[in-house]
Amino acid sequence: MNNLRIDEIIREMDAERGYVVSLRRFFHENPELPREEYSTADRIEKELNSFGLETRRVDGTGVYAEIKGSGEGKAIILRADIDALPVEETNGCSFMSKKKGVMHACGHDAHTASLLLAAKILSKHKEEFKGIIKLCFQQAEEIGYGAMEFIKAGLVTGDRSFGIHLASNIPVGKVSATEGPNNASVDYFKITVKGRGAHVSTPEKGVDALFVASSIVVSAQALVTRRTNPTDSVVIGIGKLEAGTAYNIVAKSAVLEGTIRVMYPEIREKVKKELEDLSKSIASIYGAEAEIEYKDFTSPLINPHEPTEEVAKVAKKLLGDDNVITNRPYSLGGDDFAEFNLRVPGTYVYVGSGNSERPNTLVAHHDGLFEIDEDSLLIASKLHVAYSLSFLENLI
Repeated sequence: MNNLRIDEIIREMDAERGYVVSLRRFFHENPELPREEYSTADRIEKELNSFGLETRRVDGTGVYAEIKGSGEGKAIILRADIDALPVEETNGCSFMSKKKGVMHACGHDAHTASLLLAAKILSKHKEEFKGIIKLCFQQAEEIGYGAMEFIKAGLVTGDRSFGIHLASNIPVGKVSATEGPNNASVDYFKITVKGRGAHVSTPEKGVDALFVASSIVVSAQALVTRRTNPTDSVVIGIGKLEAGTAYNIVAKSAVLEGTIRVMYPEIREKVKKELEDLSKSIASIYGAEAEIEYKDFTSPLINPHEPTEEVAKVAKKLLGDDNVITNRPYSLGGDDFAEFNLRVPGTYVYVGSGNSERPNTLVAHHDGLFEIDEDSLLIASKLHVAYSLSFLENLI
């Protein structure tokens, strides 16, 4: 296969716009929360089986398949996340979610549909390339769970990994392939404060867990402003605090839940240790106890040089030099594609889905108004196909 043949295959994909749009709308109407994506997985398997591919379930709701070329060669992983969010849809589109309080508000429906179209085209042309394309339709990205299940199953091996995420803050028709840090690590934490109850009129007889918890909330921000280099991006966000049983009783317990976001592994461990020390110290001062529990949702997502340069070259050929961004600012949002990237060198790119003439396509991800310009679907699919074939056939 040569570059001219890849160009012909890419042009062939224009006829599939209706297919990928209808798939995306099906997934959008039928969203499923993390680790509950059974019907989504059923539809993914149905499509892959129709292309002649055998499928395997991963931890119940993830789907894996391989497209084997005509001979021995390299292996590339293509990954799409498939889960939705606990968000009520409010954009009024004609294919709104049929499930109250559940919505594809981040574009995973589009990621899934785009990779399915890529699988359809690559399966059709499998006799024309050498090597293996590994398809990972990954569950539970939103809770930092699914990537590790594919890794535990021994499926994340090969020469390259590749993932795509839509971006409402990038115009449709443009793509970001940016080397270096792209997304932050994500650590969930829960701090449990144990105090002692009493009447509010005799606070000295109790230990106020609510006061201790509130002090932790405020003091935690000093870890960012006074214990962290201002040039190192760190967020300690506490989104939930539960305490107390009545207005006139000193709270005997409190629970805080939040997240830490950083860009570099060494800073990640430092901040986690400091938050634990701070929580226990504050609790001790007031006669309480504090315990902290961490859950590692994902590592920082850092795109290495060589794979990112490869994808940028393919994207420029596909879209033109002016439509490929190579210096997009990093985000403190996380994505567990980082776990694929740590084990198999690869690149995570952002495909623009915003259209200034359609305001809902410009709103932030995870918003009930979120929508996409569906022209982004074909672009994402074509990028999957063009990069896979170019890499496997040593044309980059």
